[in-house]
Amino acid sequence: MFQVINHIKRCCIGGIVVTLCSLCFSARAQYFTLDGGRTKAIPFQCVRNLIIIKLNINNKGPYNFVLDTGVGYMLITEPSLVDSITNISKRSITINGFGNGDPFEAFITSTLKVDIPGLISNNVSAAIFKKDAFGLSNYAGIPIHGLIGYEFFSRLAVKINFADSTIRVALPKNMRFYKKADKIPLHIEDRKPYITGNVVFANGSEKQSKLIVDLGAGHFISMENLKNKAILQKDHVTANLGMGINGLISGTLSRINEVVIGKYKVKDVIAAFPDDDTRALSTPRDGNIGIGLVKKFDVIFDYPDSVMYLKPGPSYRKRDEHDMSGLVYYSDTDDGQQHILIYKIEPGSAGEAAGLQPDDEIVDINFKPVTQVSLQQIDEMFKSANGRTFILGIGRNKKYFPVLLTLKRRI
Repeated sequence: MFQVINHIKRCCIGGIVVTLCSLCFSARAQYFTLDGGRTKAIPFQCVRNLIIIKLNINNKGPYNFVLDTGVGYMLITEPSLVDSITNISKRSITINGFGNGDPFEAFITSTLKVDIPGLISNNVSAAIFKKDAFGLSNYAGIPIHGLIGYEFFSRLAVKINFADSTIRVALPKNMRFYKKADKIPLHIEDRKPYITGNVVFANGSEKQSKLIVDLGAGHFISMENLKNKAILQKDHVTANLGMGINGLISGTLSRINEVVIGKYKVKDVIAAFPDDDTRALSTPRDGNIGIGLVKKFDVIFDYPDSVMYLKPGPSYRKRDEHDMSGLVYYSDTDDGQQHILIYKIEPGSAGEAAGLQPDDEIVDINFKPVTQVSLQQIDEMFKSANGRTFILGIGRNKKYFPVLLTLKRRI
């Protein structure tokens, strides 16, 4: 039971950053329309800051897909779906992105029948990875089969309510927009949404910034191409920021004083500063707003009218915390049982102080087996309170022993 998987699993710990090179999809527009009626409600799960919806492909499924505004084309990340989707072209494309690793290849499908409850797909095709680049299933603790973005949003108004885990879609003329919401100009470039916001750093300096709104990125905000350490707060940490399409993204985590979007000022925001240089991207930008920040609002994306509506949600004024364990962990299934395995321990963290090691298995937390809790719940435990102590049951080299983990706020 305590056998540890020794080979490295790639896990997505911050966000999904995707740039597709040489995409040669059909020249016909790819989009979704309503299957009758004025408004459709689509349930979703929010798992480890991923919005997950269910869909069928060519009358097979259901499959779990991440709804991701940072993705310009539909991506199937689970290679095994090649066996169940018959209309796959022999043509391949090369995919590049952030992270430390080599580009890799994907197949291009012809038009797929993509069934999302209440919606009809039109001319939608996808890229199918030849290998699993993200390990999203391990990260989320449930099977993840792909990502869908621009096609879902391009012709519709999309309202996301994080409080009731429901997406409502309608033609813009039929959408019930929020009263007293702020109307933020939205620019669609390279099939992705951008806004302009003002960022106030820890040293008081400001930057009017072009920011992509990326629902597939788990962070609050990422500021790119900034090498001036003077803008960081005193208590900043180096960390792995996420999984890009070419591997782990390294960088720095710090807090910034304020992010101003329209009339809203979000204070004391956790920010990522990646080491990777993004100036070579096809669409230059200053940063990336992730779902951590978007979740503070009720939001409507209206691509056809080039606007986004924001209204403060229940967590708008909440002070947010970063992980206080220093553990990077993922889920793996063996013998039908879920196992939580430690991939990495951040230097100077609570996990390092507790003597935990890579490949340790977390068997139970406060004597409750991890099979009875989700990765989302574990995340919340490890962000709960500076100085809080947990008793972890650890499996290592076929032995079991308890470890005291005392959370330590690092930023």
